[in-house]
Amino acid sequence: MSAAAGLERPQVVSHVQQALSYTVFDCKWVPRSARLLCLGSAARGTGLVQLYELHGARLELLREIEKPKPIKCGTFGATSLQQRYLATGDFDGNLNIWNLEAPEIPVYSVKGHKEIINSIDGVGGLGIGEGAPEIVTGSRDGTVKVWDPRQNDTPVANMEPVQGESKRDCWTVAFGNAYNQEERVVCAGYDNGDIKLFDLKTMSLRWETNIKNGVCSVEFDRKDINMNKLVATSLEGKFHVFDMRTQHPTKGFASVSEKAQKSTIWQVRHLPQNRDIFMTSGGSGSLHLWKYEYPAQRSKKDSEGSEMGVAGSISLLQNVTLSTQPISSLDWSPDKKGLCVCGAFDQTVRVLIVTKLNKI
Repeated sequence: MSAAAGLERPQVVSHVQQALSYTVFDCKWVPRSARLLCLGSAARGTGLVQLYELHGARLELLREIEKPKPIKCGTFGATSLQQRYLATGDFDGNLNIWNLEAPEIPVYSVKGHKEIINSIDGVGGLGIGEGAPEIVTGSRDGTVKVWDPRQNDTPVANMEPVQGESKRDCWTVAFGNAYNQEERVVCAGYDNGDIKLFDLKTMSLRWETNIKNGVCSVEFDRKDINMNKLVATSLEGKFHVFDMRTQHPTKGFASVSEKAQKSTIWQVRHLPQNRDIFMTSGGSGSLHLWKYEYPAQRSKKDSEGSEMGVAGSISLLQNVTLSTQPISSLDWSPDKKGLCVCGAFDQTVRVLIVTKLNKI
């Protein structure tokens, strides 16, 4: 690579660092704003939500909300842009939806799981994805449940181990394929390396595979299009990119894998403004920025005449080490390209600016 080409590479700039007095598990930008949320656990075992506003090179704390149970995860994915309600999963298995303007009591609450909700995702809100607003939760109790916030108490779908099957800890869930009123899938990753794709239209298991290592994070490059790509990250520093356009009857989806580092890859997040660029966050306190390149042809026929996918390639655009502790949460601003927030176990939240993303 020439020096000139090197200058064109994106740079990851640490813009603001904010020390916290608690363990942060998730960070989220509030849509259509310069505000962000930190969700976590206070030392005394309660849950905390902090709302910050970005003012130039500093974060101003606007509000701190304390709740009885530590909060593990949150999403705005099922809310309207007018309301911007936050859905959270806590250590006690509760799914709550909060109006941040009046957060004393949740606008929706259900005891969703017997154990901690590890992961949450939303779809059908924010003008993204067709169909009803829905929330998916994945729990240590082994179940993955889909909720319609307009219906009380009972999930609209419940994916649990079949009789005789051992219960696995579900670590991560994500919606995808929500490109019309009927279609929708949920992908779930488990502690034993299982990845399962549930079709919510047919209420059936559409595909499953095992990546031989605990699955920490799964995400589709876009929720609201015909399934395109899925990234799954693992406990031992490897991640896999599946081409979800072509499903072979026996071989499933084509994929390419990359060993990013020796430590756990906690999160993957695709850039909202360019679905072929994504960031991974690691147990070593590092962030890696990647680009996916499609092959010349995305599918071919096998000897039986069945269509099978062809995987592309992955290139590393940039990496940076920010902390000595794992970066456990990551979120791109949906509104400002290259603006990113991450939370680490050094009890610090960092706002980052990734430059030159237009040049890629």
